Amino acid sequence: MEKFLTIMDECSAEFTEKRSRFIATVTHAETEEEAFEFINGLKSKYWDAKHNVYAFVLSDGNVCRYSDDNEPHGTAGKPILDVILGRNLKNVVVVVTRYFGGILLGTGGLVRAYSSAAAAALDSAKLYELRECVSYGITCNYGQYDIIKHIADKYNANINPVFLTNIVMDVALEERFSEEFVTAVIDALGGDIRIEERNKFLLFCEKIK
Repeated sequence: MEKFLTIMDECSAEFTEKRSRFIATVTHAETEEEAFEFINGLKSKYWDAKHNVYAFVLSDGNVCRYSDDNEPHGTAGKPILDVILGRNLKNVVVVVTRYFGGILLGTGGLVRAYSSAAAAALDSAKLYELRECVSYGITCNYGQYDIIKHIADKYNANINPVFLTNIVMDVALEERFSEEFVTAVIDALGGDIRIEERNKFLLFCEKIK
């Protein structure tokens, strides 16, 4: 999976359009259960609102879900989803609550209002870049160490070596480079090396807007 952006904190934004009040709230979620827990919590909080529209995108399985919550089809949930996808965001939930003000906005007006509400809430959030990473355990002799380190530097990998009779090291790098890295090390050392995959993890890097 390529790197993508997410948010970590709950943020909100609010505005009024032709007497209808729109409250957009966004947060981070890793699973559908977390996403729906957040959505249902806001539905309870804003129980008296006319609509609680939502959309979310998850990295696990590339899940996308949205609901118009009784707004005309395609005028609410889908525009919110398009805002999330347009910013390359994942593991993000957006809920836009609408208190109807008595004036119809029309199809175009609804699309603009829900899109603008979602964008405003996301604009207030701090962005983080997520990178899927993998770590390897490598045992080598002292003559092999500089070769492995040179290759690891090429792929911006992080090395934590322990110098014993042999050198035992933990090497972590972005998963998208992992196959190239392993192949390069094996080829450089003629196959005379032991490489063991240990675990996969997500690396969060703050992105300055």
